[in-house]
Amino acid sequence: MSVRRLDASALRRWAHAAVTDLIAHTDEINRLNVFPVADADTGTNMLFTMRAAWAQADACDAAADVTEVAAALAAGALRGARGNSGVILSQILRAVAEVTAAAAEDRDGVLTDISAPLLSTSLRHALTLVVTSMGEAVPGTIVSVLHDAAEAAEEAVSAQGELAAVVGACAQAAGAALDRTPTQLDVLAAAGVVDAGGRGLLVLLDALCTTLTGQAPPRPVYQPSPKVAPVAPAAHPGPGFEVMYLLGDCAPENIERLRARLAELGDSVAIAASGFAEGAGPGHYSVHVHADDAGAAVEAGLTLGTVSQIQITSLAGGADRPAAGSWSRQRAVLAVVDGDGAESLFTGEGAEVLRPQPDVPVSAQQLVHALVHTGAAQVMVLPNGYVAAEEIVAGCAAASDWGIVMVPVPSGSMVQGLAALAVHDPDRRLIDDGYTMARAAAGARYGSVRLATEEALTWAGTCKPGDGLGISGDEVVIVAEDVTAAGAGLIDLLLAAGGELVTVLTGDGVGQDITEALTAHVHRSHPGTDMVAFHTGHRVDALIIGVE
Repeated sequence: MSVRRLDASALRRWAHAAVTDLIAHTDEINRLNVFPVADADTGTNMLFTMRAAWAQADACDAAADVTEVAAALAAGALRGARGNSGVILSQILRAVAEVTAAAAEDRDGVLTDISAPLLSTSLRHALTLVVTSMGEAVPGTIVSVLHDAAEAAEEAVSAQGELAAVVGACAQAAGAALDRTPTQLDVLAAAGVVDAGGRGLLVLLDALCTTLTGQAPPRPVYQPSPKVAPVAPAAHPGPGFEVMYLLGDCAPENIERLRARLAELGDSVAIAASGFAEGAGPGHYSVHVHADDAGAAVEAGLTLGTVSQIQITSLAGGADRPAAGSWSRQRAVLAVVDGDGAESLFTGEGAEVLRPQPDVPVSAQQLVHALVHTGAAQVMVLPNGYVAAEEIVAGCAAASDWGIVMVPVPSGSMVQGLAALAVHDPDRRLIDDGYTMARAAAGARYGSVRLATEEALTWAGTCKPGDGLGISGDEVVIVAEDVTAAGAGLIDLLLAAGGELVTVLTGDGVGQDITEALTAHVHRSHPGTDMVAFHTGHRVDALIIGVE
């Protein structure tokens, strides 16, 4: 679909398209990666960074304007930047956010879209920010490609070109600049490749063309020249570690001092202001360096401010790096849970979580957003009764488009989800892990207790407001005088077929007295059966009860 305006909706669609296209070109970009280190990760790092940007923008309210979406993209990229190329990409998105914010301020806070002149100004500002973060402009790198794209945009705007025409001119100039990079940098010429970061930038510009016009410019497959032996990922010599961290409370005048110290320790130094990252303000920076002494690189920041989110990655070879798709890990578990206590319980067991919004069903889009955010190539999904079957099916189909294998585990409640999570083993074959988790979930019988809010006729008799309703499946099977009595009755019913462990999850507003009463009931009425209880704070049900 083509559009004429780069408004909030189009900007989000561009971010989605950029991630999709980077996934498709990650391996191609990685094969080109010989500068500054031949570590085959430029495509991977740009994908991770853009994915973090997209995730934050996609989480924006549907009514967010273009400045809010641009700010979210910048914040996500600044927080999730990976590697040298990720820092550079974060600065490009930061430039768009700063230019749109300034334009909105000039228009009394109202800005509906990014015009051709604003896009041109953003690219020029991006060039300044990138060079500032890197300390110098090296010809033949992404900086050269960005420079030519910015110049082409300015010329197209001067010629009164519309937005689509300006973007097309940017992409054409970037492609030509990319082709020239081997003539500007000897290491590229020796390897028979174009610059990997420049290729990544071209992917982003082509994605913008697709968003605005519905068509992407045709591109060749960029690969090492057949006349030149492929460059293998660097082992040694060269710095042994890539070090990244966020630096807060650092006086601006100390940044060049830090840059000089990091340059003594290694190379590929990049220091970028992180003004759009959550909680960041003046004096907050994203720091990147390749160094043998990772500890010293971190200590250099500690002497000047507060260091957080430290990432240290070995550069000793590419054998253990994520493969195609460039996910940070092979397998993860995503659990859909309700309540702060439930989130702590599941994350404590190693799962990622998705929290449903009040009175809003979980959609396939939310599910895919959470799948991508796990950073895993394979994701075991525990819907726990909060996701409709059709949304799970749609989520599976969409996940495959992202290169993610999604395995839904049939958990009808959080107690079944906990049983499945307890037997999860990422070292098993995927099919074996899924079968074992599904079997564990099926082995946990469950029900719930709710408080009646009106008089009604149920399968278990007539209820009145304040009664406790024990529910199994979709039917009320117990009507009791209160939640405690209904919970005790439901436990008795679930244990009628046997069981060794009762799990009780207490909802929002349920006190410790109810938990103690149910514990006493189990010990008194069912000797030899254990009971565990967790306050999950979930809504709707007062209690969720499982028996294994």
